[in-house]
Amino acid sequence: MNPKRCAACKYLRRRCPKDCIFSPYFPPSDPDKFACIHRIYGAGNVSKMLQQIPVQTRAEAVESLSFEAKCRVEDPVYGCVGIISLLQTEIQKTQTLLARTQAEITVAQAKHSQTQVNEFM
Repeated sequence: MNPKRCAACKYLRRRCPKDCIFSPYFPPSDPDKFACIHRIYGAGNVSKMLQQIPVQTRAEAVESLSFEAKCRVEDPVYGCVGIISLLQTEIQKTQTLLARTQAEITVAQAKHSQTQVNEFM
């Protein structure tokens, strides 16, 4: 067993070649990251995806795949769409509260200016 194998090669129980597509993104210290991605997408599909995108964007792609896979494991029906839906609902509630607060401020300012006009008369 080579202690320098990446988490993907360890998980797949294979030798880690020098040009391993997984090794820059799946360090041996984080085996759960690859395990989760493999469970959802499969090693072959992840390998194909990584080969099809530019090297400079692969790290971001792996992080995105990792997040999506973790969400899918936690919520098999909705995955990350469930989180997006909850956040959109929270944004709508906050926007409604903001609009209500702005309206209250406008009313208070109008009453205050009306009071000042009445005092001058």
